[in-house]
Order: sequence, then structure tokens, then C-alpha cells
Amino acid sequence: MILFLTIVVLIIGLLEFYCYRGLKAKWKESSNALRIITKTFFWLSLLASFGSIIALFIFGESFEKWQRNFLFAPIMINMFIKLNFAIFLLIDDVRRLIVLLRRIFKKRAEHEVLPDFKISRSEFLLKSGLFASLIPTISYPMGMIYGPYSYKVHAHKVKIKNLPERFHKLKIVQISDIHSGSFYDKEAVNKGIDLILSQKPDVIFFTGDLVNDSADEMKPYIDIFSRLQAPLGVYSVLGNHDYGDYGAWDDDIAKSENFEKVKHLHFELGWRLLMDEHIYLRKGDDKIAVVGVQNWGTGFHQEGDIKKAMYGCDAPVKLLLSHDPTHWDEQVKGQYPDINITFSGHTHGAQMGIETHGFKWSPVSLRYSKWAGLYQEEDQYLYVNRGFGFIGYPGRIGIWPEITVMTLIDDEAPVTYG
Repeated sequence: MILFLTIVVLIIGLLEFYCYRGLKAKWKESSNALRIITKTFFWLSLLASFGSIIALFIFGESFEKWQRNFLFAPIMINMFIKLNFAIFLLIDDVRRLIVLLRRIFKKRAEHEVLPDFKISRSEFLLKSGLFASLIPTISYPMGMIYGPYSYKVHAHKVKIKNLPERFHKLKIVQISDIHSGSFYDKEAVNKGIDLILSQKPDVIFFTGDLVNDSADEMKPYIDIFSRLQAPLGVYSVLGNHDYGDYGAWDDDIAKSENFEKVKHLHFELGWRLLMDEHIYLRKGDDKIAVVGVQNWGTGFHQEGDIKKAMYGCDAPVKLLLSHDPTHWDEQVKGQYPDINITFSGHTHGAQMGIETHGFKWSPVSLRYSKWAGLYQEEDQYLYVNRGFGFIGYPGRIGIWPEITVMTLIDDEAPVTYG
């Protein structure tokens, strides 16, 4: 925590210094009103940021996880405000440097004495930077107010080859990334569960990250999430956070004990935790397989053993639960072409981005090529859930918490993709 906050302080310090110099040069030329507004805005965001840093330094361990998330919020908002402004300052400084060099070389070429001159900052770039700074100023607090529990249903119909007749129109609800340690409104979470149950699923899948670090985070919500029931059951897997890798433990024994508690939570909730294994869903003589692996992801915990999970699986349709979507590209589609659909989560869609009229973009797309929604290659599908909860930034902007409803359709039946 101390190392992380020290790095944050250094980054903020450099940003503040650069932005302050840019504003100071312009304050002399600005109107009194603009000068007062920008100065007030600059110092208030800085004070809020450093106030949060001091609180985390001194009292960090005494705060609950969700409280620490809220203390991180002013730090993050200030950084994005200043970063947006600094980008435009940098563009202007590069422009000024190019102009200066051109004048220098031109005068040298003409063997003339270079006169003194001053290159002022571009009014357009400065105002553009100030305008860009307003975006996180407005959107981030609004995302904290309206975003965390604005659950959205994403419905899809998917054609599956060799789908047994009795499983035609099987309705699957998937949720992922609960991160119970970040919740602070039980009533809002309960309404999310109501929305899930109103979909009348045949089966429910949970694809990992039940907690942020500690099993204790889930205790206040056991009564809420244990409401999740479906005729064919509730099935779950582990995510990278469930192993306790990001928590502060006294020793390896404490970490191991916590991991056992996290696994037991699934039993308390009435969910069937799949640990590198498969089970069959049956309707009469028909069956399909649900395969579940422990976390396996590029750059993250790689515990899952898909070979073990698939051993002896002979169902005509196989549905894989695997927390990290990179698993699909790295192992699933190349080595196991008989896995029809992989259900993942992990990315949260970065909890911020744009989705409108079929277009979607999020900063997380720079890290993950498949980060939200349905993907298909030949006869195999990957679905990446945007997450039910949140972590770090205690909100969402544009990428809302998701409840996935997927209906399986016989390959020969007509279907319109939702």
C-alpha cells in the first residue's frame, strides 16, 4: 500500500507541476472570473486528492474495502482531470518547440541575428484542455452516484450444433465479478437479485471473483446471493481475486485458510463450485455438460486445468465456465473445438466506456481484444460478462453492471441475435 501510494504521489506531483506552470502562464492574460474559477478548481481537486492520500497513509488499514475505494476516487478523479489537461498542454508545447526550431534554423540559414521573441500558448488548445478536464470532473462523480447498481440485462440467442431436443430454448443467466467487498448498499444489490430471478432462468452460472480479497467480505451478502436458485442449479468457478493474492496476510497459512473459506462460501450459497471438473445437466435421456476450471489467464493466476476438467466428458454440447477471457484464445478454441460456449468475465469493461447503437469502446480494449459481449469463431462462442459488481473506482460510466441472459437454440431453428 505504501509503495503504491508513493508512486501515486510522485505521478500526481509531476502532473500538478506541469499543469500549474501551464495555467500560471495563462492566468496573467485571463479574465478575473476565469482566473478565479480555474484556480479554485485546481486547488480544490489537489487538496481532495492529497487529503485522501493522507487518510489512506494514516488510517488505511482501519477502513473497510468499500471505504478505501471511495478514498481512492478523489485521487483518481484528480489524476484524470490533470492528465486530460496535460495532454493538451503537451500538444501545445510540442507545437511551440517545432515553431521555435523552425525559426532558429531559418535565421541561421540566413546568417541573421536571432531576435528575442516569445511564443504564447495557443488559446484554442488551452480552452480545449480545460473543456476536456470537465469530462472526468462531471462524469466520475455521476458514475459513482448512478453507476454501481444500474444493472442491465443483455439478452442473446445462440445457435448450437447437436443441441439435444429437450435443451432447445434453455435459458442461462450468467453473472460475474461480484466483488462483494466493494458493495455498500444491500438494498440495491437485492434489487439486482430480483432482476436476475425475474428472468426465470433454467440454470445460473457465476464466473468468478466472489470477493476482493477476504472471505469475510461476503458474509453480509450470503442471505442475498443465496436467493439465486434455478431448476437445473447454480454453478460457479473461481476468479483471480478469490485466491487472496492481493490481500495482506500474516503468513501463507492465513492466506490458505482464507482460500478454503472462499471455496466454502459457494457451498453456503447453495452453488456448485466446479474445480477443474465437469457435471451434466439432464432432461430425461438428454444431457449437456457444464465444465468449470479454476482461474487461468494471461498475466494472472494460472491454476486452471482444462485437460483435467474435460477428461471423460462425452456430452454432445459442452459449456465452459472460465473467469478470464484470454483462456479462450490461449487454450480453449485451439485445443478443445468441441467446447461450444465459454462464459467469462474479469474485464469489467473497465467500468467505463461507450456503448451505443452497436458501437462499443473502453480503455480495457487496449489490454483485451475480447472484453465485453458475444464473440464467435466458426462454431465456438465466447461470452464476456461486464461484471455484476465493481472494484477500485466505486462506480461505472457507460459500461453498466450486467446480467446476461443467453438462450440456446437448436442449430436448425431460425434465430435473430439479440
